[in-house]
Amino acid sequence: MTKKTLAHLFAGYPTLSAVPQGEVTGIAVDSRKVVPGDIFVATSDRVDGHKYIPDAIQHGAAAIVGSQPLSLAVPYVQVEDSRGALAYISAAFYDFPADDLTLIGVTGSDGKTTTVNFIYQILKAAGIKTGMISTVNAIIGDQFLDTGLHVTTPEAFEVQKYLRQILDAGLTHVVLETTSHGLAARRVLGEDFDIGVVTNITHEHLDYHGSWEAYLAAKALLFEGLGTRRRPKSNPIQPLAVLNRDDRSYAPLAERTTAPQISYGLDAQAQVTAAQIENSTQTLRFVASGPGFELPVETHMIGNYNVANILAALSATILGLGIDPQTALQGITRLDGVPGRMEAIDLGQDFLAIVDFAHTPFALQAALQAGRKMTGGRVIAVFGSAGLRDKQKRRMMAEISAQNADLTILTAEDPRTESLEDILAEMAAGAESKGGVEGETFFRIPDRGEAIRFALRQARPGDLVFALGKGHEQSMCFEETEYPWDDRTAMRAALSEFLGVEGPQMPYLPTQEETK
Repeated sequence: MTKKTLAHLFAGYPTLSAVPQGEVTGIAVDSRKVVPGDIFVATSDRVDGHKYIPDAIQHGAAAIVGSQPLSLAVPYVQVEDSRGALAYISAAFYDFPADDLTLIGVTGSDGKTTTVNFIYQILKAAGIKTGMISTVNAIIGDQFLDTGLHVTTPEAFEVQKYLRQILDAGLTHVVLETTSHGLAARRVLGEDFDIGVVTNITHEHLDYHGSWEAYLAAKALLFEGLGTRRRPKSNPIQPLAVLNRDDRSYAPLAERTTAPQISYGLDAQAQVTAAQIENSTQTLRFVASGPGFELPVETHMIGNYNVANILAALSATILGLGIDPQTALQGITRLDGVPGRMEAIDLGQDFLAIVDFAHTPFALQAALQAGRKMTGGRVIAVFGSAGLRDKQKRRMMAEISAQNADLTILTAEDPRTESLEDILAEMAAGAESKGGVEGETFFRIPDRGEAIRFALRQARPGDLVFALGKGHEQSMCFEETEYPWDDRTAMRAALSEFLGVEGPQMPYLPTQEETK
């Protein structure tokens, strides 16, 4: 068991005059998960963590960190910013593993996980000992670790634990997917990164950030930190910001970073670009070119948006790490798929069935437009919009589907404590505003399993049925309960019923009771 003194954890921490004596054996931010010996950090994201301090002490917390003046029965460290303190002591607890790793951070609204996987495969092809931390999983050598049920950057102490495991495994590089929540909440510190990559910054998480500008500011923390390390790296490389010239985030991010920059995209001024793009149901082909290279790319990662993901990965690895272009091309071709990203489900049906994570307006439009090019038949879309999250997305996504899909089925997607009926009503209003006719071009089916079944019953030979918004995720939240759910399992279950072949059972959701 690892033990650290409070003096060790806060050594060098700014604006702290005195640290009480004490030892801790772990870190927690959820009082329900505190085990004896933990230091509990009272953060204030959606709720004030200070009110859970008594519960943390009852569970055996050996010390507390908070931002309010308190007198407690256990050692208490008062700081100005408990989130910042959490990030710092998490790194200190694991002896600052990032100091000895080359760290590549990928942020953006859409395409982060795929871009992380492309970069990871390129580094592997180059023989570089590499780890990966994404919202789907962490890969440390031959070990695959689940990083959670829902998409978010792991907590600061989890990130540092993974980094320590990666370093202890003898690896030298790590590719890390970073969300705006993680950056804003300091789960990852920008100054730890050597290379920063952005995919795009579209309409997403405005419930958390309040505005697109605040959302951009959270993403920008990754780039503002490049080249401004507080601690020296053992094997430093020149920092690099990889920016999307086609995205509206380009100009503000280019202004906010002092690190050298490289731009990618289809814009005429992009330094790394693509031409001769051909996208089919099986293959994406194009020619990628940049300073010193021209590569004929061919990949099974279909969809035109993957052109941008690949250009970002090539920019980071060829121009950021000096990897040979032909080796980088090998890495691109090695990636056959990412869980829940344009993942085809084939049980022998005469139409396409695809599960994709598209859960933002931009991603939904990109998926539907890609689907239109993949089939000569109709595009049928099944999706919802989350409760207690960005409400503007609901109408926007329904509007986009009304304009880009032939049939739209609106259904549940993590309604949480909100009324699912009200969410679907907002979405229906959006569909109608763009000419959608309920019962003809769009439908409301609250139970997601039944919605997928209904979509399959509408499909004709050559059509494409999409289940969108959940992708790789392994649960769906109703009220405060996470029910096991996987869109890929649900699609297989519905297809097996439709075709009369053996397959998995449809996962249970409480909305099933309403359809009986």
